[in-house]
Amino acid sequence: MNWSVADAKARLSEVLRLARAGEPQVVGAQEPCVVISVAEYERTRPKEHLGRALLAIGERVGGVEFEAPPRGPDRSVTMPD
Repeated sequence: MNWSVADAKARLSEVLRLARAGEPQVVGAQEPCVVISVAEYERTRPKEHLGRALLAIGERVGGVEFEAPPRGPDRSVTMPD
């Protein structure tokens, strides 16, 4: 359901109840946000760092090995023109 911010504020308990029941609730019109249950959030969020997942995939599908770039404030970064 789509809620105006004012309606969502006035009926927050209803917004939360519907989200917990598995119905994502859209709040706002200009820059809307979606309210979902913690269970849905946990189900959909990445379980591991994307870079680590990509490295693992490369290793599984043909033995491709990558070396992770160095981390830290002194690493060099090259930006494209």
